[in-house]
Amino acid sequence: MDDSNSIAGRRLASIQSHLLTATDNTHSQIRTNNTAGEFFDDQRYSVVLPEELKSGKWNVYRSARSPLKLVTRFPDHPEIETLHENFVHAVDTFPDYKYLGSRVREDGTIGEYKWMTYGETATARSAIGSGLQYYGVSKGACVGLYFINRPEWLVVDHACSAYSYVSVPLYDTLGPDAVKYIINHADLQAVFCVPSTLNILLSFLSEINSVRIIVVVGGTDEHLPSLPATSGVQLLSYSKLISQGHSNPHPICPPKAKDVATICYTSGTTGTPKGVVLTHDNLIASVAAMSLPIKFYASDIYISYLPLAHIYERANQIMAVYSGVAIGFYQGDNLKLIDDLAVLRPTIFCSVPRLYNRIYAGIINAVNTSGALKQRLFKAAYNSKKEAIMSGRKPSPIWDRLVFNKIKAKLGGRVRFMGSGASPLSPDIMDFLRVCFGCSVIEGYGMTETSCVITIMEDGDNLSGHVGSPNPACEVKLADVPEMNYTSDDQPHPRGEICVRGPIVFQGYYKDEVQTREVIDDEGWLHTGDIGMWLPGGRLKIIDRKKNIFKLAQGEYIAPDKIENVYAKCKFIAQCFIYGDSLNSSLVAIASVDPDVMKEWAASEGIKYDDLGQLCNDPRAKAAVLAEMDTVAREAQLRGFEFAKAVTLVAEPFSVENGLLTPTFKVKRPQAKAYFAKEISKMYEELSTMDPSLHKSL
Repeated sequence: MDDSNSIAGRRLASIQSHLLTATDNTHSQIRTNNTAGEFFDDQRYSVVLPEELKSGKWNVYRSARSPLKLVTRFPDHPEIETLHENFVHAVDTFPDYKYLGSRVREDGTIGEYKWMTYGETATARSAIGSGLQYYGVSKGACVGLYFINRPEWLVVDHACSAYSYVSVPLYDTLGPDAVKYIINHADLQAVFCVPSTLNILLSFLSEINSVRIIVVVGGTDEHLPSLPATSGVQLLSYSKLISQGHSNPHPICPPKAKDVATICYTSGTTGTPKGVVLTHDNLIASVAAMSLPIKFYASDIYISYLPLAHIYERANQIMAVYSGVAIGFYQGDNLKLIDDLAVLRPTIFCSVPRLYNRIYAGIINAVNTSGALKQRLFKAAYNSKKEAIMSGRKPSPIWDRLVFNKIKAKLGGRVRFMGSGASPLSPDIMDFLRVCFGCSVIEGYGMTETSCVITIMEDGDNLSGHVGSPNPACEVKLADVPEMNYTSDDQPHPRGEICVRGPIVFQGYYKDEVQTREVIDDEGWLHTGDIGMWLPGGRLKIIDRKKNIFKLAQGEYIAPDKIENVYAKCKFIAQCFIYGDSLNSSLVAIASVDPDVMKEWAASEGIKYDDLGQLCNDPRAKAAVLAEMDTVAREAQLRGFEFAKAVTLVAEPFSVENGLLTPTFKVKRPQAKAYFAKEISKMYEELSTMDPSLHKSL
C-alpha cells in the first residue's frame, strides 16, 4: 500500500505541513507505523507516540528496540511462558553445567565452592514438590520462604513453579509482627525456614492457623523441637522432605501463564506490608524484554547476596536461569562478602548504591593515604582513562596494569558487568566505577509492582545521571503534578509523575482492592509516585519523589533523597538522614559516621577520646563534618535552602535491625524521625539561638 495514501500517511503529511520546511525530509524523525496504522517519533533510545490522537499530545514513550509491539516473550524462545518452562529450557540446554554453588559445608564451616548442576537441581526440585504434595499442601497454595540466599531457596522456588504453588518470600530481617501478618494474610500452608528463623515462627505458632508444615533448611530432625499434636503442624528437616519426595514421587503439575507465580510483600518505608501479586506472564515479560539490552551467557558466574525476597535479585535469577549462568552464593555474612568474591571470581556483580558508595569511599580513602606520588599516578590514570571512555576510544592498557587491576581484584578480577538498582546511583560514582573496573556499568529503575525494571540504560551509553529508556515490555508517560509545578509541557524537558503500562504491571495488591485502585487508574497506568524528566534521546532521569517531598517554612519543596545522595559522598559519612518540615526554614542532618575516617581525622587533629560516641559529640568533630558537607553540597550545586544547617553525628549505623532501614537499605523516614526526635529538636533549638527565624517549636 502506498504510504502517502494510507490514513497514517495523510495524517503524517498534515503534521509535516505544520513543521518548518527542511531542505531534506528524508531524515525526519517522524515515521509511520505500518503495523498499527499510526506514527511515532524516533528519539534514538525511545520512541514517542501520541496517547490519544485527538488530544494531539505526544507523551507515551516506548523502547526503540520494540516500538510497535510490547515484548511479552523471549524472542528466541517464544514457547517459554512460565517460570517452570524457563527452568525446563535451562535443564534441557545446560543439564551438566554448574548452577548453584555454596561455600558453606553441612557442619557450618567455610570451604571452596561446591556446585549442583542444572540437572541435579531439577531432581531436587521434583523431590521438594512431591514432598509438599505428600504432606497435603494443595495445588495453588502459598508457600513461604523465610531464610537468606542459599541454594535451597531456588530449589524450593523452582518446586513452587513446577507444582503450581505460589511462592511468598519473607525477608529474614522482618520482625515477628510483620512475619505473622504476612503468613496469615497470604494463608501460607507451608513455610521453609532455617533454625534461627524457626524460633520466631514457634513464638506465635498458635496464631498462624493456615500453616500445615514447617520445613527447616540446614537443620536435622533429631535436633528439632517436638510440637504439640494439637498444633496441627508437621515440623521436619529439608533433607527429610527431599527423602519423602524421592520415595513418593508425584507428577509435575505445571502452571499456566496467567497463574500467580509469587506474592512479594513490599517492605515499604511506612505502614503494613502490601502483597504484590505477580503472574508468570508478568515475570517472563519483564525478563524476556531485559534479554534484549542485557546479555548473560552460560560462561558467566553471578554472585547472589542481595535479598532474594526483593524483586531486583529475583529478576536477575530468572534471567540467569534462561542463559545457563552459574550462581554462587555468599556465605551469609555481608562483612565477608569480599572474601567470597575473591574465591568465586564472578563475572556479573549486581548491587545497590549503598555498597557502591562504600566501594568508592574505600578506594578514595586508600588513594588519599597512599602518598603524594601514588595520588598523582592515580589521578593521571583516572583522568586519562575517563577521557578515553567518554570519547568512545579504547583506553591505554598501561593504566590497568599500573593502577586499576589491583582495584578490579577486590571483586575477583573478572567482573565484566555491574548492575545498580533499588535507589539512585550518583553520576560521579557511576563514572568512577566505569573507569576503575573497566566494565559495563548499567543502572536500572523499577519497582516490585512492575516485575522489576521500568527503564534501563543501554550498554555503550556513556552519559550518566539517568536511568535509561523504557523496558521493551512497557510504555512510560509523565503525568502532570501541578501542585509541584511539574508538567509534561515543561521546557526544555517534560517533567511529571512516572506512569507505566504494559504486561509487566502487577495484578494488584493481595486482598486490597482499595490500595490497588489508588495506584492503577482506569486506563491501566500504574502511578509510581516518582517524578521523572525526559532527557534528549528519550532517556529518563529521576528528579523527585512525590511522597517524600516536604515543604520548609518559606514554601521551598525539599527532596531529601537527592540531598542524602549528595552527602553520601562526604568522607566522614557512612549514612545520612535529612530532616525538615513546614515549621522550620532550614534542614538538619543525622549522620552515621565512618569509624575509620573519624578516628584518622581525630588522630591528625590530636583529639583524645574514650570511644567513638564521645568523638561524635565533640563540637570540633561536628564542625569538621559540617564543613565537609558544605563542600560537597557546593560541588553538587545544591541550592542554599538544601544545605543542612546543623548535623548530629552518631556512631550507631542505620540498619534493618534497629528499624531505620528497609531490607533494600532505604531510610524509613517516619521511624528515623521518631528515633532521633530528641536530636532533631536539640538541633533546631540551637539554630534558633543563632537566628530565631530559623526555628519554631517542633
